Amino acid sequence: MMKKWKSAMCTMMAVSMLLSGVPTYIYAANSTEVAESTEIIATEADSTVTVTKRTLKALDMMEIAKEKINRTVAVLNELRAPYIGVAIAQVDNYVNVRAEANAESEVLGKLYDDSAATVLETTEDGWYKITSGSVTGYVKCEYVVVDDEQLAREVSTRYATVTTQTLNVRMEPSIEAKILTMLPEGDDFVVIDESMYMDGWVMVTTSEGEGYVSTSYVELWTDFVRAESKEEEEARLKKEEEARRKAAAAAAAARKKAEKEAAAAAGDSNKNYTSAGSSNGQAVVDYAGQFVGNPYVYGGTSLTNGADCSGFVMSVYAAFGVSLPHSSKAMRNVGYEVSVSAMQPGDIICYSGHVGIYVGNDTIVHASNAREGIKYTSPASYKSIICVRRIF
Repeated sequence: MMKKWKSAMCTMMAVSMLLSGVPTYIYAANSTEVAESTEIIATEADSTVTVTKRTLKALDMMEIAKEKINRTVAVLNELRAPYIGVAIAQVDNYVNVRAEANAESEVLGKLYDDSAATVLETTEDGWYKITSGSVTGYVKCEYVVVDDEQLAREVSTRYATVTTQTLNVRMEPSIEAKILTMLPEGDDFVVIDESMYMDGWVMVTTSEGEGYVSTSYVELWTDFVRAESKEEEEARLKKEEEARRKAAAAAAAARKKAEKEAAAAAGDSNKNYTSAGSSNGQAVVDYAGQFVGNPYVYGGTSLTNGADCSGFVMSVYAAFGVSLPHSSKAMRNVGYEVSVSAMQPGDIICYSGHVGIYVGNDTIVHASNAREGIKYTSPASYKSIICVRRIF
């Protein structure tokens, strides 16, 4: 009777295991065999759980990797976007933008060499309809290059505009890194490296050197030179001529006053300085050179006791009766622009977050930084030049 009861129990166990999906084992004739069979089943069940956990973990890792790849692709597309679909003029000087797709139609404006445009359509006879700045019209296809991302990067400038009251520029891309300098809200600086963009940092160039800023506190944008309409060209030429006339008149009228101010400034130090001379670029250079060796002071405007970069340029030109803003960014719009290849002594060279006066021979005089003070630096292109402005 007992033997039959054991047999029935084992049969029921076997059926139960079969229905539950657990591997079925041959009926054990005694309690030892039953115990061994149970242990085997438990061991394989643990193994199944372990394999399942590993599989789920692998799937989680794959999902994380997929999300990271998608994010990387999205960031790369975001960084490429400003350069995709851009048309760049490649000419000796400029190409005319015309009202219609023929060489006899009215000229609406000029697209200068390395200037950018957006192609709206292509005609069958070799013209692009483009829009650039305030000008929309037609240019011959042979004078522009379309969808050349590398060329678009080369002719453009990438900026970071500060969106917080004061932004720290770090020596390394970390909030724990040493502060190189601080940037004011609203000012913009040239971005020179975006390789750390995924980690929330970009490298910019400042008057104190190159450093990193958090992308959480800046707005990134890309600047291209655009077409100039006929009306804009006429207004620019008129403004430049007026600027030349006013500067010369102001310098002549303020000559005596400038001499008194220079004499007073000389009395504030152990150095003897000569007054401002005639109203030309070389006179500006000669006057500015007297203050080499004097200190750099952030926010300062004293040629003897300390000035920052824009304060130095502003005070030098003030001696010639010319009023300039105390801002390196604002100085990009004073006087009139000349090309880097046409620089002359006295021209104001504007960099990212910095400004100086060209003295000739590929050299500038400027209030460099707190360590070096007012000094000469060569070459003038030691940093990327944004623009060159001429007063006289």
